[in-house]
Amino acid sequence: MTTLVAWFLSNPTIIAIGAAIVAAAGAWVHGRLSGAKAQANADKAKEADSYAKHIKDISDAANARPSGGVQSDPYNRDNG
Repeated sequence: MTTLVAWFLSNPTIIAIGAAIVAAAGAWVHGRLSGAKAQANADKAKEADSYAKHIKDISDAANARPSGGVQSDPYNRDNG
């Protein structure tokens, strides 16, 4: 068993294949993490834009003025 492990550790081809596997796995994990972070940032930006639009809609509604609907009623039904 020790001879087999020693052969694997002294064989440059086996070491290169192992290093390539470790590098590929590391690159895959890094890509997954950076992709998840980018998606989280995009979601936060979308939520912030939505919140800003919501605040603007509330502000617009608070600043709204009457359209003159009651004054333009020819029968003055609301002035009983």
